[in-house]
Amino acid sequence: MAINFEKLISDLVTPLVVHPEDLVVKKFAEDDESVTIQVLVNQDDLGRVIGKGGKIANAIRTIAYAAASRLGKKINIDIDAF
Repeated sequence: MAINFEKLISDLVTPLVVHPEDLVVKKFAEDDESVTIQVLVNQDDLGRVIGKGGKIANAIRTIAYAAASRLGKKINIDIDAF
């Protein structure tokens, strides 16, 4: 069972942003034990995606960690603006 982490994270972040056309979710590396995902959003949306004290970003990471753990993997999500 393969999980499309890019789609999962994109589906979680899209409702949070004002500029969904600027949302980019890329998988950088994947091996047997880890996956690295980068999320790029518009500068105006960065605060919305991270949330106060990082609460929204942590919630997104928790959901992704749960999905990855079903495959026995670790996931690293980097959130940045361009």
